[in-house]
Amino acid sequence: MSGPGRRPETTIFTTMSALAQRHGAVNLGQGFPDESGPSHIIEAAARAMRDGHNQYPPLAGIPELRRAIAAHQRHWYDLAPDPDEGVTVTAGATEALTAAILAFVDPGDEVIALEPSYDSYKAAVAMAGGTLVPVRLDAPEGAQGHWRLDPARLAAAVSDRTRLLLVNSPHNPTGTVLDREELGAIAALAVERDLIAVTDEVYEHLVFDGREHVPLATLPGMWDRTVTIGSAGKTFSVTGWKIGWATGPAELVARVKDVKQWLSFASGTPFQYGITEALASGDGFYREYAAGYQERRDVMVAGLAAIGFDVHEPEGTYFVTAGIAPFGHEDGLRFCLELPERCGVVAVPTQVFYLDQAPRAEVRFAFCKRLDVIEEGLKRLRAGL
Repeated sequence: MSGPGRRPETTIFTTMSALAQRHGAVNLGQGFPDESGPSHIIEAAARAMRDGHNQYPPLAGIPELRRAIAAHQRHWYDLAPDPDEGVTVTAGATEALTAAILAFVDPGDEVIALEPSYDSYKAAVAMAGGTLVPVRLDAPEGAQGHWRLDPARLAAAVSDRTRLLLVNSPHNPTGTVLDREELGAIAALAVERDLIAVTDEVYEHLVFDGREHVPLATLPGMWDRTVTIGSAGKTFSVTGWKIGWATGPAELVARVKDVKQWLSFASGTPFQYGITEALASGDGFYREYAAGYQERRDVMVAGLAAIGFDVHEPEGTYFVTAGIAPFGHEDGLRFCLELPERCGVVAVPTQVFYLDQAPRAEVRFAFCKRLDVIEEGLKRLRAGL
């Protein structure tokens, strides 16, 4: 946000998508797949439309979807949100996150988030009148490293005004998957300082190389103080449907619903039926989904490295961060603004994910595209850089 009473800043994704259209560029910047979701899910939504499910759903979402979300949490994580009181369906994960922040943050409160962080966090905290306090992840040393959380730095960031911990894992944009030791440090701090946690877990099923995603709510002392955010868009390649959810203890989810009613109230009735069908997909679907994206990751990482980028292989998500210093660039924003015309490719500068937005010699590429599209993007980068 640019200040009280001022218009919010235009997101980098709006800017870069416009440049992609203007120059006919391969869009490896914004994180949306270029393939539609499985046909049976699309058909389930279409059938719901034909069956007349085209009016407002209940505020918390249709009962069938709430039960499916609760079943998903039980199956994968042994969590047991009440489908009637502990689950609410939202207009995408961004609404769930915004509603949660508005529900728990008062003017003057501080919200701790891991940095770099998704840009909507800063905007939502500003709308609540709070202050975002970034805790910077330690950058990797060498191509095989990953960004990691320093528990001492996290603890030092907590003050008497800290209200909420905003945790994102698998982490956008770095691709880090927080391990049990890191999550344990977060949980111990939350319990010790009596903090609420809101977790952004939209990439929960996109972890690679045998790693596991561990929801913070599963750790001792965390269920009663954690709102867990999930989304169908990333997992089922239907980002345009904007179906997300918040789960947790009834008393916390109720506060999220209280805010949500003044945002979208409710949305996407036929899409909610489609996602109900999607969540019934067997474990094999999720394994194939992750394996397919791991293949794309490997192609993207190898291709960027061969071109000359300093590449850090992600542990999860569908993003890869690449250093541009080998090309003589130190400002990722300038590099990305020039890239669509120069190479016909769009990337996103990682500096937009930092509070200070100082120039950084890193950019983020998205590999949620068909393999032929990734190959075309790499071909254009090879020719233009």
